[in-house]
Amino acid sequence: MSEINIDSVDADSIYVEGEPIQDRKAPDGPIQDRWDKRKFGARLVNPANRRKLRVIIVGTGLAGASAAATLGEAGYAVTSFCYQDSPRRAHSIAAQGGINAAKNYRNDGDSVYRLFYDTVKGGDFRSRESNVYRLAQVSLQIIDQCVAQGVPFAREYGGLLDNRSFGGVQVSRTFYARGQTGQQLLLGAYQALERQVAAGTVEVHTRHEMLELIVVDGRARGVVVRDMVTGEIEPHFADVVVLATGGYGNVFYLSTNAMGCNVTATWRAHRKGAYFANPCYTQIHPTCIPVSGEYQSKLTLMSESLRNDGRIWVPKSGEDKRDPREIPDEDRDYYLERIYPSFGNLVPRDIASRAAKNVCDEGRGVGPGGLGVYLDFADAIKRMGRKAVEAKYGNLFDMYAQITGEDPYQVPMRIYPAVHYTMGGLWVDYDLQSTIPGLYVTGEANFSDHGANRLGASALMQGLGDGYFVLPSTINDYLADGPFEPVDASHPAAAEAIEAVQGRIEKLLSIRGSRTVDSFHKELGKIMWEYCGMERTEAGLRKAISEIRELKAEFWSDVRVLGGNEELNQALERAGRVADFFELAELMCTDALVRRESCGGHFRAESQTEDGEALRNDAEFAHVSAWEFGGENGKPILHKEPLVYDYVELKQRSYK
Repeated sequence: MSEINIDSVDADSIYVEGEPIQDRKAPDGPIQDRWDKRKFGARLVNPANRRKLRVIIVGTGLAGASAAATLGEAGYAVTSFCYQDSPRRAHSIAAQGGINAAKNYRNDGDSVYRLFYDTVKGGDFRSRESNVYRLAQVSLQIIDQCVAQGVPFAREYGGLLDNRSFGGVQVSRTFYARGQTGQQLLLGAYQALERQVAAGTVEVHTRHEMLELIVVDGRARGVVVRDMVTGEIEPHFADVVVLATGGYGNVFYLSTNAMGCNVTATWRAHRKGAYFANPCYTQIHPTCIPVSGEYQSKLTLMSESLRNDGRIWVPKSGEDKRDPREIPDEDRDYYLERIYPSFGNLVPRDIASRAAKNVCDEGRGVGPGGLGVYLDFADAIKRMGRKAVEAKYGNLFDMYAQITGEDPYQVPMRIYPAVHYTMGGLWVDYDLQSTIPGLYVTGEANFSDHGANRLGASALMQGLGDGYFVLPSTINDYLADGPFEPVDASHPAAAEAIEAVQGRIEKLLSIRGSRTVDSFHKELGKIMWEYCGMERTEAGLRKAISEIRELKAEFWSDVRVLGGNEELNQALERAGRVADFFELAELMCTDALVRRESCGGHFRAESQTEDGEALRNDAEFAHVSAWEFGGENGKPILHKEPLVYDYVELKQRSYK
């Protein structure tokens, strides 16, 4: 790379501020009545008319599979797409620890309001009250639905469903199936989906990747997909489109996401007019197996549920290189228990991650390169017995042993923070509709429920809540105006979308440069982790934007994609995804640069308290940042949605 001129990048000169945006669908009145009020106010579609209406759903994870199953059951004609070879391979299957619900089975003070409060506080007061309260309400129904489907949740001695604790809360509300919760929930949703496939209401297309959104007369009317086996470009049309395509953590290259996870579906929609909200809000998960070398292409998550019984510590002295089993308690620093006595090892993920980074920066980290802390189960095994620990966490311990070659029953695990979940996503209103009429967005692909930091076990709750209960109750209000005028491939908007996809593919294949796609992706990831990772600064973000722009230009002039289009071509697939990551990365850094405060997962070094905690600026930044695409050579346009809190008091978070 040539020398970077960061002076050319100024926070106030790289974007344009547009008109404020508002969520006009959320009802007023008492917060506990708003969801019922909206459901009653939404128009309905009678069963005979539903058969005439087509719905496209992109993604088959928890949000996509549950939405397809529910809308198919309701009688709509649903077409579902996923890039995996089976819906069961969606990344939701990797979720381990559990799913939240305010059932209060432990009789420990939980309630819908407390789940609502914990989630707003955990998100550092950067989420909508109405959306979060609704999420807490539908959490009760989610568990009943999943139990009825046969999801094998753990049970306690009396036969009731068991619960455990997760970070950021002081009650036990997390339902779990050993360390395989995501897998079991996805299998439940998959079986419901396959029931509708057998009934003929849902048609599933595997190994198909969405590459463009078709917008006709301002409405979302279809998608352009590529058959990943044959290379054929196919348009598909419907009355409404739902994106349930997950998050964009792989912009960092190394993350806990499956390697296929990408931003292309939502980014293509963004370029067509869907606003992208809070892109800088990235969750760094504190409980990940540390990086082992440059050869690594992804990271492995160890469930946050381990923090229930495992204790996190480092040696008090950075010079102490003894075997951890030989270091006595008086020479250990259980730093989370010391700094945050009320919550201890169960502080929220953003706080636990920064605390781990801080002790490693002090030179007290363990393992290769000093980038690790211990997660120790010795006390739990002594207290509960090995068999009890195996019953709760056995598959996680087995996974750790297979990856590291170390026995966590004998030697403390080593963990370090890693990119995990993204709280940002396409902007949606209370109905989950984006700024493009007829385009709905569910699960991690939207921004709506988690604010600046997601509490553990809330992703599964949101995905299933959106798919089983929220979307089916709101999408009918839009579809009551359908069916809309038929559209086919001959329509100018469809032809333009198909041509754009073909032109993009031809351009990628024609460059014939000298560098691989992965080399560009890895370099982009290092820039993002260094300057837009756990800690951000104004100078670092300005430098990142300059470096991203230069690397992007090099990509489009020197990338080498072998093979052709009309065939199975995984290099071509990766090239298209990385091209979109470049554009997203610049917007993420722009959003982080403009937001001159620290909140949740967004930590600006210039905005912290005397003891190093995140310092929000509610006077200037109590808003959602919704970005409009500014054109190929234009500046992104920022629309602010003010956040109003009537039921939760705005205050600095404290878990001490």
